[in-house]
This record gives sequence, structure tokens and C-alpha cells, in this order.
Amino acid sequence: MLRFVKHHLESIIGIEIYPVISFLIFFVFFITILIWLLKVDNKYINKIKNIPFE
Repeated sequence: MLRFVKHHLESIIGIEIYPVISFLIFFVFFITILIWLLKVDNKYINKIKNIPFE
């Protein structure tokens, strides 16, 4: 089954760019969230944390 899929994917011209693009999108998203978490105010985190209890 994997050989069948791999053969068809190899026949598509330009398919090798999609894994690179998806990795870059994931990496940029991950770094953005990490930077946001480091910069966010502690009061905001506590406010969001307590939303389910209100």
C-alpha cells in the first residue's frame, strides 16, 4: 500500500516543497506562541486561568 502511494507522490512535479512549507508554518507558529507566552502579563494568565470557575 505504501509503495503505491509513494509511487504516485513521486510522480507529482514539485511535491517536495510541501513538507518544507508545512514544517516552516509549524515552526513559525511554535516560535510565535513561545514568544507570546514569554511576554504575556501574569495578570492576564490568572484571569484566563480562572474563567472556568466564574
